[in-house]
Amino acid sequence: MSAELAVIAVDCGDLQLGGGLLALLRPALNELEPGGMLAVLSRATSVREDLASWCRTERHEYLGVETIGNLDRHLIARGEFSVANQTSNESQLKPREGKLTASDVLDVAPLPPTADPFSGFAPRGARVEPGGPAYPFTLNERDHAAPPEIAKLYDQAVSGQWDGTRDIPWDEVKPLPFPLAHALAQVMTFLAENELSALYVPARFIPRIHPAYAEVAMFLASQLADEARHIDVFLKRARLCGVGLGTSSVTTSRSLLSLMQTEDFTESSFLLSVLGEGTFLDLLSFIERYAPDEPTAELTRRAKNDESRHVHFGLAHVRYGLANDPKLYGRLEAAVRRRAAALHGVGGVPAPVQDALTILAAGSAEPEAVARGHEAFRELLDTMHASRIRRLQHAGFTSEQAETISELHTSNFM
Repeated sequence: MSAELAVIAVDCGDLQLGGGLLALLRPALNELEPGGMLAVLSRATSVREDLASWCRTERHEYLGVETIGNLDRHLIARGEFSVANQTSNESQLKPREGKLTASDVLDVAPLPPTADPFSGFAPRGARVEPGGPAYPFTLNERDHAAPPEIAKLYDQAVSGQWDGTRDIPWDEVKPLPFPLAHALAQVMTFLAENELSALYVPARFIPRIHPAYAEVAMFLASQLADEARHIDVFLKRARLCGVGLGTSSVTTSRSLLSLMQTEDFTESSFLLSVLGEGTFLDLLSFIERYAPDEPTAELTRRAKNDESRHVHFGLAHVRYGLANDPKLYGRLEAAVRRRAAALHGVGGVPAPVQDALTILAAGSAEPEAVARGHEAFRELLDTMHASRIRRLQHAGFTSEQAETISELHTSNFM
């Protein structure tokens, strides 16, 4: 066999097969297509027998050896059934202004349109050895899992993390009059209960997302961290009121159970993030506006910033889905109608929550103040409805569809 047919040559010196030679040999073979040839230069005579045996085991073709002085030149043709050559075609990853973001990575390692269940947890772009098991991922298509903005949203989530232990001025909490303390405890209890659902619902979908779209799972993980932090600070603030936690209503319980029962990822993102957390943005703005102290305003303000990222993900996900699947309009409206049917017979906003928001806006139990608080609460409902319509239109719904869906949304806000 002439040396001219070799495509790659590797000098292994005096290394024996079991003494490190394979660490040079295997990577060199990985750079070849099946049938491509490798020249192995060796001064270890033991390699003459060992290399041929290894090639048979690894299903490469050993083509023989030629000795020139004290140097052996072995020729190997890469086997047809060895791990496929997947030398990266990615551009060189480079920091920008001293930073390296998920968006930078996505520029050089774009998301594939579809993902192979047999690649398991192999990172996107890794060389995958054939013969592995299929994994039970169900979200294997980019259009159903990963909006184009996902890396940017993850970058924002990473930079937006805060500490509920140190970043809230807890020492500035002062005793409140009983009616206001009771109202604030109820509001914070309600927030925590809904945030518990926002913690559990996305967690159900992470194991279903193919790792080729790991940025989506990573963003959802950051969302879980956000929700855990919100639950922590909301319950801390409730307990600092000194009157115990508030009431959990049947309306809230039934509403949140309907979120848990949604099995489709896009439908769940729509119901939770676009409608539910979107509505909560207005609720959190209301609480921030009427907060009785700076700690309450600060924790509400920080939670609202986090929730805006979750809403942005939901909007991006739904907007991308609508652009690629015309039938999605009907599916999402049907999901809202199913949820409304499941909550049939449930009244308006749970009474404890309505009363608590009224007193919070009033700032006291004085009748004239309560009248103003009640008016502020009614204005909040109108604001929520108008904001939902705008978000739905932004996601791609018509004005009529947006109006219908907003009217059907649960009175529990989430």
